[in-house]
Amino acid sequence: QVQLVESGGGSVQAGGSLRLSCAASGRTFSRDDMGWFRQAPGKELVFVATTTWRGGSTYSADYAMFIKGRFTIGRDGPNAVVLQINNLKPEVTAVYYCVAGPRPPTAATRLTYDYWGQGTQVTVSS
Repeated sequence: QVQLVESGGGSVQAGGSLRLSCAASGRTFSRDDMGWFRQAPGKELVFVATTTWRGGSTYSADYAMFIKGRFTIGRDGPNAVVLQINNLKPEVTAVYYCVAGPRPPTAATRLTYDYWGQGTQVTVSS
């Protein structure tokens, strides 16, 4: 049984940093994407970033257009992904979900990732 377990969320002041982590078990994702979506209060689920794993390092990172350099995604091995968020702002507040699986063919099909975690809450106060 595949499981994705997120950690690293919490409540922080604006201007701070957070590092979200996700660890996968049950199968290897060495040839697949791992990444993040988020859902803010009262809003729809949206893509944040994903990346693959090649040659022992992060490869082909893909970011949502609204990301303005404050987010960095990286693979911490074939079955782990991290999301570093710096200079936190209140609009970052959301539940962040880890995803894993083959990269969907288009941006419009990103919600079809095979595996999803339970989510970790990030709350940023001003």
